[in-house]
Formats: sequence, C-alpha cells, structure tokens
Amino acid sequence: GRLAEPMVLREGGTHYEPIAWNDAFDLIADELNGLDNPDAAIFYTSGRTSNEAAFAYQLFARTFGTNNLPDCSNMCHESSGAALSQTLGIGKGTVTLTDVETADLLIVAGQNPGTNHPRMLSSLERNKDNGGRIIAVNPLIEAGLKAFRNPQTVRGVLRGGVELADDYCQIRLNGDLAFFQGLNKLLIEADALDHAFIEQYTSGFEQFRSALETIEWHDVERASGLTRADLERVAEQVVAADSIIVCWAMGLTQHKNSVATIREIVNFLLLRGNVGRPGAGVCPVRGHSNVQGDRTVGINERAPQWFLDALQNRFGIAVPRDHGTDVVAAIRSMRDGRCGVFVAVGGNFVRATPDTALTEAALRNVGLTVQISTKLNGSHTVPGRQALILPTLGRTEHDHTGGIEQFVTVEDSMGMVHASHGRLAPATEQLRSEVDIVCSIAERTVGDQAVDWAAMRADYAAVRSHIEACVPGFEDYERRVSTPLGFALPNGPRDSRTFRTSTGKARFTANPLEIVDVPPGHLLLQTVRSHDQFNTTIYGLDDRYRGIYNERRVILMNQADMNKQNLREGDIVD
Repeated sequence: GRLAEPMVLREGGTHYEPIAWNDAFDLIADELNGLDNPDAAIFYTSGRTSNEAAFAYQLFARTFGTNNLPDCSNMCHESSGAALSQTLGIGKGTVTLTDVETADLLIVAGQNPGTNHPRMLSSLERNKDNGGRIIAVNPLIEAGLKAFRNPQTVRGVLRGGVELADDYCQIRLNGDLAFFQGLNKLLIEADALDHAFIEQYTSGFEQFRSALETIEWHDVERASGLTRADLERVAEQVVAADSIIVCWAMGLTQHKNSVATIREIVNFLLLRGNVGRPGAGVCPVRGHSNVQGDRTVGINERAPQWFLDALQNRFGIAVPRDHGTDVVAAIRSMRDGRCGVFVAVGGNFVRATPDTALTEAALRNVGLTVQISTKLNGSHTVPGRQALILPTLGRTEHDHTGGIEQFVTVEDSMGMVHASHGRLAPATEQLRSEVDIVCSIAERTVGDQAVDWAAMRADYAAVRSHIEACVPGFEDYERRVSTPLGFALPNGPRDSRTFRTSTGKARFTANPLEIVDVPPGHLLLQTVRSHDQFNTTIYGLDDRYRGIYNERRVILMNQADMNKQNLREGDIVD
C-alpha cells in the first residue's frame, strides 16, 4: 500500500499520475499564494506526526498567516483537555507509568486496554504484581478487561494470563457521570475526605457539595444502572486505598456531557487528595503516538498567547492572533466555499470525522487538497478539484535526510519525551520525511527571510533547538532526549501541586446530572473498536476477540431486545 513517488490529480482528471517533487511543491506554493487571504488555507495534523514535523508545520502555517491548525485531538480527547485545564490548570494527565504501576487502586473507565491500548496492559500487570487493585467500569464485559495474556512473557504464554479486574461495574451507557457523583456523595456522607488538602489546594468545595446534595439517589441509580449497594462496595475500596488513579479513554470523551464527566472525576480525586502525590492522579489514555506532543509544540487552533509571543520573539515574524478553525469549523469552511487549500499531514480526515457525506462534499469543494501520507487510505479517494498525494517515510524507516542519520522525538500520554529511530529500509529511495516535505513547501511558499527552512530540513537538531527556545520544559533538549527513557516534561499538579487555573488552585466544579432516556421502541447505540483495527484503519474482517468472522458491519444486541424486534441472529438490518 505504499506509493513510490508523488501523485497529482489534475482538475477534470479521472486518475492520479506521477509528478516530480519540486513540481508538487511549486503547485502548492502557487495555490497558497494565490488565495485571497491566509485563512482560506487549512492545515490538518494527525497525532502520529513527530514533534519536529509538527513544530515546523505550525511555524509554516503561522508564518503564512493563519492559526487554522485543526488536528485529530479535536475528535478524541478535546473534552479531557478542556475539563482538566479548567480544574487542574493543565490539559493532560498528571501521572507517570511508575505511578500507574504502584497505585493502590486503579479505576479504568470507558476504556478497554485489551483491545485498544495493549502496551498499557504490561503496566496494569505490574500493578497487580505490586499488590494494586483494579476496578473496571464499562457497559460491556470485555475479555481484555478481565484477563490479560502477555505474549512477551513466559507466564503469559504458558499460564493463560493475569486476572486484571478485581471488581467490575457494568454501568449503563453514559452512566459514568452518575457513577462518580454517587461515589462522591458516599465519600462526603462518610466524611472520608482529606480536609487539609481541600483547604490548602482547592477552591469551590462548598458550592460543589451543595450542588451534589440536590442530586437524588434514585436518579444516580437510574442513570448509572448500578445500585447504591454497588457504589458502596466501590467506595469501601476507595477509602481503603492511599493512592488512586482514574484512567479513561474514548468511552468517556465521546458524549455531550463528557466535559462534565471528566470534571466529576477530578472532584472524586480531589476529595481524598489524590493529585500531586505518588501513585495518584488523572490518566487520560491517548491512542496516537504523539497526539499529546503535537499540542505541546504548537498544533493548536487556539494556542496560548505566551506560545505565540515566543514564536514572534524567536523568529521575528508577525504571528496571527485570531483563533483558527478546529475540525468542525474546517469542514464548515470547506462546505461553504471559504477554503481554497486543505493540507493534511497524516491521518484519514474523511473516515475520522463523524458526518461522512458532508465531509466528502466539503473536501470536493476545495481548490487543492494535499495529503502527506505513509499509506493510502479513504481520504485519498475524496480529492478537491486538484489533489496531491505526497508519500512520506514512516517513523520506522531510516531517515538520511541531509546526508546524516536523523531521528525524531515524541511525547507519550505520561508526558515523557523520547527519541524515535527508524530501523527499517525505506520502501523506496524517493520517499521524503515529513520534516523535509513541510520545510520544502514552506520554503517555496513563504521564503527563507525569517525562517531558515533549509537548516531545519538538513538537521532536525535545528528544529529541536527552536522547540527548546519556545516551549518550557525542553531545556537541554538534545542531550536529555538521547538518554534511554528520555525526559519528563514539567507538570505543575504532579510536581508541586501548582494549579494554573482561574483561582490559582485545583477547582471543584458543580456538574448537573444528565440522564439519557431511551424512548419506547428505540435502542441506544454504542460503538466499539474491533480486533485488527487501528483507529480508522481496518486490517481484516475478523474480530476474534468477540468471535465474529468475515464481517465488520455487525450490531450486537441483547437477546431480549432482539425478541422484541422480531430479529434473529444473522438478519440484515439498517
């Protein structure tokens, strides 16, 4: 599925055809410079993009004159970032892998590590070895949440795996907000609180408690699908634990009340001081390898002013200050004819966005679409009036750009920055790296008077020196990232219980309980990721985790619901 050379679809054409690299760069530059204003261009990013490529990409967009930098995090953990920024003053997690492996209690909610985050399972296994307990909170009982066979250990292969979940709360879909509100009510009723922590490090506790008192137990039970006795069983485990981490993923973030749900998780952790000490904190688990790092180095349509100031001071450019478009606004801009050029570094924009038909029509309304990709995907079949596919090296491939062995860096969900070295031979010698492609387009489009794009393309250490100058926490970048485990970025809540919120403290919040009521004759649909699938990329038709073969479009229903609908297994439905 790899292309050997750049491809172009000419206006009115029916097929892509080869194009020389320099001609492709000239075509992009001509289209961008021919726009009526810079905001008619949109620069999309996937979370697999390295720190170096992402920094160069956002610098190019802002040098060109726009903050239109939507990215895949708009569609996954945006609610986590919003909720955590409001309550803890940082839009990312506050724990390390060591914390995960040594916590007394882990609550895994809205996440199935067995299917979706297999690398995390090793840390969960170590937590069990260290005497920790794990509570799984999920509407479906999944095999990967119950037991884990680690194929990299003798025990995992021969002994059949480790039983991970000590307790399983099979909540109602979208019942997570009620689940944590019920736990918080029980902790307050029992006065099982860290009063010293609440007094010194938090604000808004009394308003939060008053709002929680108005929520009735029968509503908590109806919304969560659990009984008060179920929640009391969990609360007993919470009180017995000296350190608690709550982990979550898309099962919590993809609801209209997701921000409220994640704020309630923060309330839960603040009640017993489980932020800013070993083995405790918030842990949003991200999927893409560098979606967090991309945000750190500037891929953000609403970048903070201090970052924009740093860019302006470093490069002497007039950095735009108006907020740019996120994914939804980008689609609307293309739909309404206000976007002339759409550039995507990685990702599968058409398949990742929710409204497929609208997104496809919007992209076809663009003058030029540019896809910088390692492999072909569905988005390449939905071109603008003109379209380019620029094939790039994968991160697993050797990168000899500039005649030297290059490496890139990424940031994981725990805020650790480490190097990534390609080990495989490139698919073809014509492939170019993301950094090379981005810097080449920038050089053709905006010139090199303010930014030395050629220097960054020739040696990625030059990009890292710019990141070091613009982003706090990257001091001595080149040396520290060369160590085997890399380095941790500063994290105020974790490192010093410092909270950059509106009150200067961690914030309790009042979150109204919302209950999803299903009208008679209707069903509530939950989507799940299947085995042999990575985000928008499906590698096969089998889901062996669930015993389903030769088909992907499957609805799993309760037998009682099937009987009511007069449906049988294998029926075709819409």
